[in-house]
This record gives sequence, structure tokens and C-alpha cells, in this order.
Amino acid sequence: MGQNNSGFSKTGLYRLREVLARHVDSGKIPGVVALVSRGDETHVEALGTMRRDGGAPMRRDTIFRMASTSKPVAMAAAMVLLDECRLRLDDPVEQWLPELADRRVLKRIDSPLDDTVPARRPITVRDLLTSTFGLGMDMTSLGTPIMNAVFEQGLTPNLPEPMPEPDEWMRRLGALPLMYQPGERWQYQISHDVLSVLVARVTGQSFESFLRERIFEPLGMKDTAFHVPADQIDRLPTLYAPDPQTGEFHVWDEAKGGRWSRPPAFQGSGGGLVSTADDYHAYFRMLLNGGMHGSERILSRPAVELMTTNRLTPEQQAARHAMAVDNVHISFGQGQHGGWGFGMAVRTHRGDYAPVGQFGWDGGSGTSTYADPHNQLTGILLTQVGASAPNSVRLMHDFWTTLYQAIDD
Repeated sequence: MGQNNSGFSKTGLYRLREVLARHVDSGKIPGVVALVSRGDETHVEALGTMRRDGGAPMRRDTIFRMASTSKPVAMAAAMVLLDECRLRLDDPVEQWLPELADRRVLKRIDSPLDDTVPARRPITVRDLLTSTFGLGMDMTSLGTPIMNAVFEQGLTPNLPEPMPEPDEWMRRLGALPLMYQPGERWQYQISHDVLSVLVARVTGQSFESFLRERIFEPLGMKDTAFHVPADQIDRLPTLYAPDPQTGEFHVWDEAKGGRWSRPPAFQGSGGGLVSTADDYHAYFRMLLNGGMHGSERILSRPAVELMTTNRLTPEQQAARHAMAVDNVHISFGQGQHGGWGFGMAVRTHRGDYAPVGQFGWDGGSGTSTYADPHNQLTGILLTQVGASAPNSVRLMHDFWTTLYQAIDD
């Protein structure tokens, strides 16, 4: 097995197109762009339309809101700083993020906010990279005082109110206790946005400008950014969030005048990027190539290995697994990979058609992006249907199931 680069079977690619078309023809997915690559072979399908009621057709260069699939790409900024020894894994972060010094930690996850003990140690860079610094989106703890405070303070994206600018966001974050001791428990989301601020403060430039200079431009990712310029806005589809009960389509974000039509106050690595299938392909191919893009090195091989292999202890992995399997009614079965590296899921057990070692992540806006070292395969699936209902996630499952059958050895 191993490094076979013979690509895909014609029959397999035909079936893949048929499965995508079935979802579009059902009326539940207005449009989709899918890119699959293996070795030197790349294949793209663009089906359906930009709007639910028709409009322009989906195209290979359609720009999508990447949502949480921002995480694996934005993580590269921190890896550049590790490679250059401008950050060290076990440095306390408080020299750059004084708002996170002298933390208090809740005695129990449902404690009142003043029922705390001191943190056993400072928060380190490693804690942020592995999403274990002590705060996160805990879907199993909704309704607790701390989760209510996270929402009330506007600390997460996707709320009606956009996140405030970074210094104010950090001030609000610093006013809260941690949910768990630093390094103790894997928790989703918030660590990525803290990393955005850390990178900006260490480099003395905006998070986006550093990403552009060190990752996007060298990889030719010309359409990847935190907003869509006015002269390109026609390439951004309407984003829909189907009603969980009725399936009725609600517009969650219009392109013109919407959330991505102007630069945000907070450039968040947790979910803020817009991009295209080809841009993401360039990034994931670079990871598969051990940090190389053509003859240019973007990241060191060890940095890529750290990102794309499991970083969690067995105890942390159990909590990460519980978040996936105990939330099937919300996640519709996505996220059951077992492990987590830096900014992405890593498959540590074979629970579906993909082998151990596959890495990547999914986005709540209907995006799914993974690479698989064993088969030297990349798959990128982009839609404009949010995961408020199972439609886009069922499409993801069918895409990956069919893609793995299309491998021609």
C-alpha cells in the first residue's frame, strides 16, 4: 500500500458526481464545489447554484465561508513562530497576554463564577495549541454560569453581535475564571481565537497580514482572507441555516452587506476565513508534502508532524470522543475521529471509510476539508448550507464514503 499515486477510477469519480448531484437535486443543497486530489491527479465538481432560488451557477472559484475549517489553516501562523523560535511550546503566554496571568479555576464546571481555586500553573503556548488552556465551547455544559458568561460577553463567533476588537475581547476573557486547570482538558474553539491575538502581539502586525505574508502568498492562496473585497463579492454565495424542525431555509448571511463584506473587528482563527477549493487544496497538499510547496519550504516537517498527529492523552481523548459521540443529535455524526493535533482532528481509530492518520476538520457553514497521508489524498467539500440541520453533514458523509471507494490501486 503506502504511497500509491495511481489516482482514482473513472467509475469511482462518476459515482462521486452522481452522489453530489443527488443531494443538489433533492433541493436540500443549492450548490456544492468538491475538489479531490491524489498524487498528480486533481478532479473538481461544481454543481447547483449560488442561491436557493437559482441565480448564478456554482463555479470552481466560488468563495466560501470556511467557518471551523479555518482552524487547521490559521494554525500555520503559530507554527511559523515555533519554527523560528519566536515562541516556545512551554513558554507561559502571559508575557504577551497579561490578561491571562494569575488565573482562577472553577471548583466544579457548574460552580458560580466566584467559587474558584488558583490555577496550579501558568497557561503555556502548548495549552493554546492543543486547545487545553482551560476555556472552551463545552456543549455538554450549556446552561452553567460559565457558559452563560462566555455567550453574554460575546466571546464566540456566530452570535448576533460580532466579536469585539482583540484587546477588548482579551479584557473580557481575562475577567472570567477558567473551567479547568491549564493543560487538563481538551475544549473546543476559544483557544484558537486566543492564538490569533498571541500571533498578532508577538509579530507586531495584524493576524491576517502575518498569515498572508507567510502562508497565503507563498502558497498562492489569493482568495483566502477574513473578508471578501467588494469587487469579488459576487463570488460569495448566500449562506443558509435550515430550520432544525421544519427544514425551511433561512438566510443566515447575505453576501452583499453581510458579515464577510467588510473587514471584521476580530480576525479569528477559530472560524473567520473565506477561501476557495483550490486555495485549500494548496494548503493541505503542502501538509501532505511535509511542509513543502514545490521547491519552497513553508513549514518544517516536524511542525507539520506535530499539527497532524494526535496530541491528546488517553484521558483528554476520552473527553474529545465524548463531545463527538454524545452530541450526534447536533453533530449528525461528524467529529468522531478520536484524536486532535494542533487545529485539526486526527483519526486515531477506523470508525468509517477513512484510515487512521487522516487529518482535517469540518465547518458549521457546510465545509469539510481533510487530507490522508496513507493514500496521499485530499478532499475538499464546500457548500452554503449551515449544519443547523443534517443536510450538509449527510452530504459530507456521502462524499467521503464515495471518495474512498474511488481510489484506484
